[in-house]
Amino acid sequence: MAEALNGLKRSLLCGDISEKELEKSITVMGWVQRKRNLGALIFVDLRDRSGIIQVVFGEEINKEAFEKADGLRSEYCIAVTGTLVRREAPNEHMKTGAFELKGSEIKILSESETPPIYIKENLDAAENIRLKYRYLDLRRPDMQKIFITRHKVAKAIRDYLDENGFLEIETPILTKSTPEGARDYLVPSRNYPGMFYALPQSPQIFKQLLMVSGFDKYFQIVKCFRDEDLRANRQPEFTQVDMEMSFVDQEDVIALNEGLIKKIFKEILNVDVKTPIRRMPYREAMDKYGSDKPDLRFGMEITDISSIVKDTDFVVFKSALDNNGSVRAIKVDNAAGMGRKDIDRLGEFVKTYKAKGLAYIAYKEDGIKSPISKFISEDKINEIIGKLDAKAGDMIFIVADRDKIVLSALGALRLELAKKLDILKDNKEYEFVWVTEFPLLAYDEEEKRYVAEHHPFTMPMDEDISYLDTDPSKVRAKAYDIVLNGEELGGGSIRIHDTKLQEKMFEVIGLGQERAWERFGFLLEAFKFGPPPHGGLAFGFDRMIMFLCGTDNIKDVIAFPKNQNAYDPMSEAPNVVDDIQLKELGIAINKNN
Repeated sequence: MAEALNGLKRSLLCGDISEKELEKSITVMGWVQRKRNLGALIFVDLRDRSGIIQVVFGEEINKEAFEKADGLRSEYCIAVTGTLVRREAPNEHMKTGAFELKGSEIKILSESETPPIYIKENLDAAENIRLKYRYLDLRRPDMQKIFITRHKVAKAIRDYLDENGFLEIETPILTKSTPEGARDYLVPSRNYPGMFYALPQSPQIFKQLLMVSGFDKYFQIVKCFRDEDLRANRQPEFTQVDMEMSFVDQEDVIALNEGLIKKIFKEILNVDVKTPIRRMPYREAMDKYGSDKPDLRFGMEITDISSIVKDTDFVVFKSALDNNGSVRAIKVDNAAGMGRKDIDRLGEFVKTYKAKGLAYIAYKEDGIKSPISKFISEDKINEIIGKLDAKAGDMIFIVADRDKIVLSALGALRLELAKKLDILKDNKEYEFVWVTEFPLLAYDEEEKRYVAEHHPFTMPMDEDISYLDTDPSKVRAKAYDIVLNGEELGGGSIRIHDTKLQEKMFEVIGLGQERAWERFGFLLEAFKFGPPPHGGLAFGFDRMIMFLCGTDNIKDVIAFPKNQNAYDPMSEAPNVVDDIQLKELGIAINKNN
């Protein structure tokens, strides 16, 4: 039967016990990690979020407490009072392994059934079980360390931005749907039948309005929502570190955020991030790495060999070049011995990126092995080998097609090879890079119009503004992403602050003046009243915590995440609601869908 505390107070956390408490009476509270009954003595490992302390009960210490301890089971919640002493056999693997508590009094605060998962580090249990019993999963020490780190990172961010003159200001969660990007989560309004709020994908417009309001420097650690298909690093609700600054250019935003990154990695990991962080234009990132978020921890850069093979009769290469495509290659060190089955698998892999196939040149000690050698002269093959600076033992992979397909396929192949060959197995580096000069617009073949690459409030580069009228595909943006080890950590831009240019941007993406004012009129109206030049950035806070904690699954760093189907097995959300609730909202369910 559960006992009440009746005024009993906890002296300190289990993991905080130290020399100062030796030979003193203290009270600790927590959960039974395990119990060992050795007859005359009962040992209990007591756990709370700070760690574990060993408690020993014996008839000679206190008979009543000893008998009570005999009934303890795993995960019972208890309070123990006793005297702290040194252990005869210290445990070097425990933070408190030099001490133990001689238990003189015990209160069973609540009992526990046998847990469906073990409360231990590095648990190997099915994800759906962990999510269903998430409150137990969160008791595990490695999970609690993640959320302690998450708290420390949030505090470091707030401290740094406060020191730099930022104000934390909350923006609305119930707002207006402005469908330009991922799908919104919609919330029906009872007071306005047939109308809906949207949950924000970002506080973008509101933070720009705060700049019009004259707040200069805003930030927020904020929940955002996107109704999209999930991956390991995506959730329907996620957290951003959102910020905006007035009277700044790109250099100001980058410099401030490099300081923030430096502080976080030093305080949390004791890692010194070298600044200034390397810059790389978008075009260079795509040409060399086939990605706008390049992983710079290894080589395998993409090399254009079109000029070498342009006069060959090999139909695959010729067809690609005749259609304004290219022929490009990557070199893999010491991989010439790769077996045919592995090569064939890689050929199938690139086909998932719409490549028609994968050619290769294996530069072995006893000569060159390549299926294209019958179509291309030995001199040309040697020229390719020279261009990629290959040595005996290296492998060269080649893709020919339209540039977009070639770069996408080779960029993905590069990462796949790094994974398959364990190139990054022991790599503990943090390779940051700013990717800049993104295209402002992309042409959507389905909708037959240009769409904003980031969002429609991004400022074009000054020298490219004239292309908005003549060739929008040439316009570069004052946009910048911070990339870490091949993952986008955050991104932002300098914003348009001129109403006419903003209206022009809407026009280019197919939003006429009437429709633009219908969707974004409150922003355009605000721009009539002296908006300052402004820009900002948002970090994916959850993704940042993933890096700092060394996990590759975003669900590990969110206290109560959804599964891959955006469903919460613990609370069983989403779920049905009462008919009366639907009636109040004027909603009827179409059960045929």
